[in-house]
Amino acid sequence: MSATPEARPKTLWRRLGGWFEDRSHIYEGLLPIVQHPVPKGVNWWYVFGSATLAAFILQVITGVALAMIYVPAPSGAYQSLQFITSSAPLGSLLRGMHFFGASAMVIMITAHVLRVFLMGSYKFPREFNWLTGAFLLVLTAAMAFTGQLLRWDQDAYWGVVVMAEQAGKTPVIGQLVAQLVVAGSTVGGATLTRFFATHVFLLPALIFGFVLVHLWLVVFDGISEPPRPGVPVDPATYKQRYHEILEKDGEPFFPDAAWRDAVFAVLMFAVIMVLAAIVGAPQLGKPADPTIVNADPRPDWYFLWYFAVLSLIPPVLENFVILSVPVLLGVLVIMVPFVSNRGERHPSRRPVAVVLVVGMLLGLTVLTIEGYQAPWSPEIQAVQDVAIPPQIEQRATGDAAQGLQLFRIRGCITCHALGGAGGRKGPDLTTVGSRLTRDQIIVRILNGGPNMPAFGGNISDQELQQLVAFMETLR
Repeated sequence: MSATPEARPKTLWRRLGGWFEDRSHIYEGLLPIVQHPVPKGVNWWYVFGSATLAAFILQVITGVALAMIYVPAPSGAYQSLQFITSSAPLGSLLRGMHFFGASAMVIMITAHVLRVFLMGSYKFPREFNWLTGAFLLVLTAAMAFTGQLLRWDQDAYWGVVVMAEQAGKTPVIGQLVAQLVVAGSTVGGATLTRFFATHVFLLPALIFGFVLVHLWLVVFDGISEPPRPGVPVDPATYKQRYHEILEKDGEPFFPDAAWRDAVFAVLMFAVIMVLAAIVGAPQLGKPADPTIVNADPRPDWYFLWYFAVLSLIPPVLENFVILSVPVLLGVLVIMVPFVSNRGERHPSRRPVAVVLVVGMLLGLTVLTIEGYQAPWSPEIQAVQDVAIPPQIEQRATGDAAQGLQLFRIRGCITCHALGGAGGRKGPDLTTVGSRLTRDQIIVRILNGGPNMPAFGGNISDQELQQLVAFMETLR
């Protein structure tokens, strides 16, 4: 007769495991979570949520490794990334994994949100699951955006400028928000440090917090069963019906359903590794230089659609799109589970949901393609020939005449108008000589502002004096 499990002699590993479990209770605490029952029909469409978490863990691991070498300062950020890519052992592979891991995280969470929306998994009693998932989507986009800025090349620098410009359009508190974004009145060292701290500490902490809440809600409310046509959600009877489904056909999440998540995560990691090894780390653009206005920067691919929108909308609609559309979209996303928390879940019975998803995907695809071709900054050579009013040009003699040429060459005419000619993004300078003193003009040029690059260190004393001499004639 064989000995019972209790009567068998305990090996060293079993004794150590028992000692650890008696004091940590990890197995006792995790067992109900990993073995919580799920509906038997859960399939491959349900793997995107766990894949997003796996991609985030990869981002944390590779991000910590990169942060060991990265220098969060304008004088060293660009050079430290060059060192990581070209000289550090496995540096290029590591940067490539971090870059493609970010893309994977964006793709996975987008697919997860679309799956939840199409299958009506946000309906009762999972409204809060949807809200926490929506916040995680926003935080993921913020992680991707702030990570791009840490490269501190031309794309990164002008990305900060564009962000500050949009933040500055916020009614009443715009100036304060813009200064909060750039950590002061100019884009510089404090800006990079703030984005580094946000990307490395603040956003991951928030994501961890929301992930814990999201997983707790998933475990507590259960994974939604695959939708069936003709079986609507009724808040009055749904919980009872769901428990009956689990009692009749339920299966433990681990290992019966978790193996799909594990297989998909391994495949995702393999794709990331292959891309990182073959394609390598993303190439750095030119070092950040605020005096090069026609840098033609581009954001990473997952923001190209928004880039295209900003490039293509008429100027008269710019403020409305920047301020109103994100707020409107946010309100609509939050309202989804509350205005539609009952009824049919199967996509075949929800044609409006299918049309919305298909239309959104087509729109994002078209805008992303357009984003590769859409203009961002003006062509400076084209605006250098802007016809400045004769009365302004005639007053510019000597140093002032040289200052006028600098005004064109440096691209000032792109953003500032003179007598009706020039750009509209910056203040009209037609009478700036009457509004500001010489010292105030110098401060503006050297320090810049939320929407203007700082020229301190990028302009010689002679050029500065010539430019100021020209602006003093603008009365």
